[in-house]
Amino acid sequence: MTDLDKHQRMANAIRFLAIDAVEKAKSGHPGLPMGAADIATVLFTEFLKFDPTAPNWADRDRFVLSAGHGSMLLYSLLYLLGYEDFSLDEIKNFRQLGSRTAGHPEYGHGAGIETTTGPLGQGLGNAVGMAIAERLQSARFSEKLVDHYTYVLAGDGCLMEGISQEALSMAGHLKLNKLIVIWDDNGISIDGKVELTDSTDQLARFAASGWNTLSVDGHDPVAISATIRQAQASDRPTLIAAKTTIGFGAPTKSGTAKVHGAPLGTEEISGTRAALNWPYEPFEVPSEILDAWRIAGLRSAHAHKDWQKRFAEADAETRAEFERRNRGDLPAAYATAMMDYKKKLA
Repeated sequence: MTDLDKHQRMANAIRFLAIDAVEKAKSGHPGLPMGAADIATVLFTEFLKFDPTAPNWADRDRFVLSAGHGSMLLYSLLYLLGYEDFSLDEIKNFRQLGSRTAGHPEYGHGAGIETTTGPLGQGLGNAVGMAIAERLQSARFSEKLVDHYTYVLAGDGCLMEGISQEALSMAGHLKLNKLIVIWDDNGISIDGKVELTDSTDQLARFAASGWNTLSVDGHDPVAISATIRQAQASDRPTLIAAKTTIGFGAPTKSGTAKVHGAPLGTEEISGTRAALNWPYEPFEVPSEILDAWRIAGLRSAHAHKDWQKRFAEADAETRAEFERRNRGDLPAAYATAMMDYKKKLA
């Protein structure tokens, strides 16, 4: 199997888990996972620093699915990579009451979900906050302990919301160069073509706010990889406009609004399986492809072990302060200092 064949089959595993889950639920958004699967495969197998066995490791890279309606992209990834909270049964229970696989990702309901997304633009705003936190923590504790990226997958809707301008303006002003936003530039909204409602030159808008801007074919894994490396080398935050086909592989619905927010249907799924050479039953991922994904999930375990060694070498005061801040605990003297200040004011 060539590297390109392997990539395509790994990406197709994401596509068909999303297709099958949405079809079983008779509700959901299969188009984005199908269109963005190539981007996600490159990002998670080559770049993202994480450890499925320690999902809350402080120095992991953050991945924010700002386009939260495409939640099956994230759930498929978490299952394939071996996150304990996302079994195949959870994938099969997509959008069912009580499952971790809600219609939009919900923080706290499963390890690997960094923030709740769904309200358009919210994920992008949260990610700017995460990038600011990384910058502050790195300044306080050095790059030996804090040195990670925040990646965002955003849709047209995220960029149309007003909050996106406020968030991206701040990120550009602060030169948050470890923030990389990948825009799923598929030209389709739930009501039809984006051009019906918006004609903004997004690359120009981001550039005007101090961002590095790049474009790439969102279905070319070699080009995607090279573009992410370019983004990592920038001294500014980066927007990557990734041109994709929504519902990639669907014979009659790809590239249309019909695949945005509705199941494909039995006939279209059959045609998609034929078009993408995926002759497997619903929810079936061949063992060699699942193994390849699980190996990708273990890739960053070495980075986590190296970090643990560096953390152990730090002095006790630094370790205690680092852990306190990451738990979200206030300093021990905070309550007394605040009471004294209130008395002074009164």
